[in-house]
Amino acid sequence: MWRVFIILILISFGDTGDMHRRKIIKPTSKINEEELTQEYWINQAQDFLNMKYNTKINTNQAKNIIFFLGDGLSIPTLKATRIYYGQEILKTQHEEAPLYFEEFPYSALSRTYCVDTQVPDSACTATAFLCGIKANYDTAGVTASVNLANCTASLEEKNRVNSIARWFQLDGKKSGLVTTTRVTHATPSAIYAHTAHRNWECDVAEYFDETEPMPEDCQDIAVQLIESETGKNLNVIMGGGRRMFFPETENGPEDDPGKRKDSKNLINQWLEQKEKDGFKETSQYIWNKSQLKSLPNEIDYVFGLFESSHCAYHLDANDEDPSLEEMTEVAINILSKENKGFFLLVEGGRIDHAHHDNLAMKALDETVEFAKAIQKAKEMTNEEDTLIVVTADHAHSFTVNGYPSRGNNIFGIADIADDNKGYSTLSYANGPGYKDYDENGRPDYREDDLSGKDAMFPAMAPLDSETHGGDDVAIFATGPWAHLFTGSVEQNYIPHAMAFAACVGNGHTM
Repeated sequence: MWRVFIILILISFGDTGDMHRRKIIKPTSKINEEELTQEYWINQAQDFLNMKYNTKINTNQAKNIIFFLGDGLSIPTLKATRIYYGQEILKTQHEEAPLYFEEFPYSALSRTYCVDTQVPDSACTATAFLCGIKANYDTAGVTASVNLANCTASLEEKNRVNSIARWFQLDGKKSGLVTTTRVTHATPSAIYAHTAHRNWECDVAEYFDETEPMPEDCQDIAVQLIESETGKNLNVIMGGGRRMFFPETENGPEDDPGKRKDSKNLINQWLEQKEKDGFKETSQYIWNKSQLKSLPNEIDYVFGLFESSHCAYHLDANDEDPSLEEMTEVAINILSKENKGFFLLVEGGRIDHAHHDNLAMKALDETVEFAKAIQKAKEMTNEEDTLIVVTADHAHSFTVNGYPSRGNNIFGIADIADDNKGYSTLSYANGPGYKDYDENGRPDYREDDLSGKDAMFPAMAPLDSETHGGDDVAIFATGPWAHLFTGSVEQNYIPHAMAFAACVGNGHTM
């Protein structure tokens, strides 16, 4: 009786699937003829099995840890970037072009949420993967006992948590952060700050019209970067956000006005502190690529602020905008001196920003740039003593959908819907790409040019800014104790595993 029941269900599912056949059947000229044979797939699988079988577990102590964070790097973003990379960059491959880090020997899934929300923001997730605990939405470096905008609770020592960068510092090792966002933004802030609101980046809150003002008792995030024990001991600070560090009455090197109302010039304060600590000759503040490339070898501390706000998208960058790969290379060179060991956070932060604006091409291109930085780090270090972990903080409402043929332009039309109008392979559940219906129904996206870098992709529900997604995200790892990153894990597990590999912090050690 049970067997009959199961067979009936399978038949039902089969009939349902047949109802959704593609309306567009395109030639398969892009397919490699070898793929038509069973030998191709058998050999491919056997080669991969062989590689897995011969992978040796590395139980050395990790002298260095480089933690790569792709902000908003959802699994659909990985899939779409793979195709973009093959079609637009390599111009020889398509879906079969893996990103560099996807070939790391170990991978896992990370479960993402805040203590108080099902879908997380980047501050509570940064607290998870940098500090080892889960926190509330829009808070960083504090426990979930601190509610959003509760300054008083954030000042209590029992509610403050240190990051893995601090654990390295306390062990006499070096540390740094590199990001394409403002250095005071959500992800980097969790390295050094303790804040009840991620928007308290300076004494004038970002998005002040929707953010509670910061009480005078609290320090803004920029001040904490310069004055906190963790912040002032970072050897490398690189990213954007220059305006958060000097007064509105002053202009930066590109005639960009400051934002602070308290008259503090935190850049000068950083330089003065380094001179006081005896590092005047080995510390430097920089703001463009030429200065980055010409840093002297003896530099021990660098403070690089390359834009007034976030760093430019790679597709919009000019000759003086350093790439994430270039910043990563310089950071590793500085941190590798003296052979003490180091922790480095590298964030590809603008993947997320592009998704928020439904700019799919920029999101995928930023992911390619992220992969380049990872490859550079891998080539500069030794996998015998350097653990590299790659992950995301959260997903997005971004999908790769339909049944497009192999070789179909990733930015193109996937198929024709039941209303005889086209729909794109890439789309969002919500965001600014939404278009109103008219008397003829929904828009026909065959009439839109989605091939440009600033093309806004379709969204189902109208929002000024597209939301995050609550999906699990991937973790990829290579180097000492990389095998600890397998299975499905809570996001706050990540720094505990990294600390174990490096024998730092107060948790389990080898």
